[in-house]
Amino acid sequence: MPTTGNTASTGTGTGTGQPRTALRHLHHLLDLLDRGAPAEQFAPPAAPAAPAHGPGPGPEDADAAVVAEATRVALRIRRTLAQHRRREAELAALFDTAGDLARLRDPDAVLKAIVRRAKLLLGTDVTYLSLNDDDAGDTYMRVTDGSVSAAFQQVRLGMGEGLGGLVAETARPYSTGDYRDDRRFRHTATIDGAVAEEGLRAILGVPLRLGTRVIGVLYAADRSARTFTPDEVALLSSLADHAAIAIDSARLLDETRSALVDLNEASRTIEAHSDAMRRAEDAHDRLTDLVLRGAGIGDVATAIGTVLQGGTLIHDADGTELARSGTDSGRPPARAVTASRAGGRAVPADGTWVCAVLAGPELLGSIALTGRADLGDADRRLFERAAVVTALLLLQSRSVAETEDRVRGELLGDLLTGAADPASLPARARRVGVNPDRPHGVFVLHCGTAPRQRLLSAAARIAHARTGLAGLHHDDVVLVLPTEHPGPAAAGLAGELGQALARPVTVGAAGPVTAPGRFPGAHAEALRCRTALRALGREGSGAALGDLGFLGVLLGDRTDLGGYVRGTLGPVLDYDAKRGTELLHTLRTYFDEGASQARAAEALHVHVNTVVQRLDRIGRLLGGDWQRPERALELQLALRVDRVQRPDDSGPPPA
Repeated sequence: MPTTGNTASTGTGTGTGQPRTALRHLHHLLDLLDRGAPAEQFAPPAAPAAPAHGPGPGPEDADAAVVAEATRVALRIRRTLAQHRRREAELAALFDTAGDLARLRDPDAVLKAIVRRAKLLLGTDVTYLSLNDDDAGDTYMRVTDGSVSAAFQQVRLGMGEGLGGLVAETARPYSTGDYRDDRRFRHTATIDGAVAEEGLRAILGVPLRLGTRVIGVLYAADRSARTFTPDEVALLSSLADHAAIAIDSARLLDETRSALVDLNEASRTIEAHSDAMRRAEDAHDRLTDLVLRGAGIGDVATAIGTVLQGGTLIHDADGTELARSGTDSGRPPARAVTASRAGGRAVPADGTWVCAVLAGPELLGSIALTGRADLGDADRRLFERAAVVTALLLLQSRSVAETEDRVRGELLGDLLTGAADPASLPARARRVGVNPDRPHGVFVLHCGTAPRQRLLSAAARIAHARTGLAGLHHDDVVLVLPTEHPGPAAAGLAGELGQALARPVTVGAAGPVTAPGRFPGAHAEALRCRTALRALGREGSGAALGDLGFLGVLLGDRTDLGGYVRGTLGPVLDYDAKRGTELLHTLRTYFDEGASQARAAEALHVHVNTVVQRLDRIGRLLGGDWQRPERALELQLALRVDRVQRPDDSGPPPA
């Protein structure tokens, strides 16, 4: 026995081979564990041939059992180490994922990073993510990775439908090894068709939760049947928890950005509004100051154009231009004025803004702003405020004008009736800006197609502009203006007033008047002239009686036959006096012989060609229309008056 034990301890003899083999295998197992070798390398060595000994287990059987048990223990240790290493890798991956998600700021980038990292961690064919739509009551596909089917990428799942709808509804993970044949889920044609088109079979879905609220579902799927392990479920759930936080953070950050954008926009709006308010206050103060200082409508037009950086046109209620600044003349669009009056706001019309000037419901006029087609709300309100100030000025001007017109009208009435004290008239005239020392013409107006008030308003504007008087006298509109030539002045007034009213205006004139006592007679003469113009069919023209030929002489209260002859035959008289010719006698003979050249030549004892030449010279002196019936009548009347005034003049001697 001592010999045997010694042999075993030294490893000599026949019984020492197996212990040494077992020890070597144990050492080998430890080395495999250290190297992390595959499981197949842990197989125990083959058992040696059985030795010759008696029945019952021998020492080699005990060693083999020890080796087998050691191998099993080593494999368990290996599995435990592998699990720890896998858990370490998964935790590291989760930490990396959390860090990556925390760095992302764009919600779309966050969602794409989540499904991409899920695909890498689980190694599946496809990963995807759906989000819940609380308004629609379903969940819809939001992001996919590895998907090839367009129908699958756009599918929507009702709550409780399919695997994803069940996860979204119950907030619990679900998995299937083969979705097509799994009867646990509520199958629909839309979902099944999309899953089949993508070719998916094994699907794992876990909820994306924020507290107790489910915001979506994270999926991992394979195109072959398989079973998802609890570790894979736990791993995808952990990733989903990180993902939900990242999604919510990205949402909050996006909302914060939007809020900041809205805040900045609100700040800019407030600043712009404040600036607009300052501009409005400045403009209002400027315009009000103009009104208080007694500025004219032209000053207001200039101020409006300066403040709003455009051209300005101001018209009265009849469309007559009152003032303009920085633009050309033009009538305001009637439709725009009507629309602005009805709505109480400025309105655009062909690149021009128009605002009615109102005093309550009464239309006083309008303002047109040109060159500002892009008028913003603030400037529009400023423009409308300018219309209010303009209304104030027009009301003030109208009140002053009515007072002045009443004073002027009273002065005009006293001048035309001769009822006032002549000694006081000059002082009264000077108080209203009329110079009584200048010659004045009296003009009686008529317009049968326009209201008398419009005609009076237009006449009053002319009177103000030319330091004259205008008013109603015996139901006629009468003007008194400084002039030395009433006839041409009447013709000019007819054209000016006709253009202002867009109607024919007839103007009868008389004067010039240099003494207050002569005005009543001048008015009567101007009235007769206006009546004669209408009777002669000369509506829309202006003239004095002296311009009406012999009819004017008959109607005038101061018969000037010599002046009539001179006015009618003057060029011929001057020609004969200067050259000693017989043109006047030839003209008289021509008319006496019934306008016959042959009989005139016979009466004058000259050749007919001489008569033709003389008549041609007369035509050049009197004008080409001298033989028209009305002109010929005037010439014959003048010839007869001339013969009456020179009864001893029998005409020139025969040629």
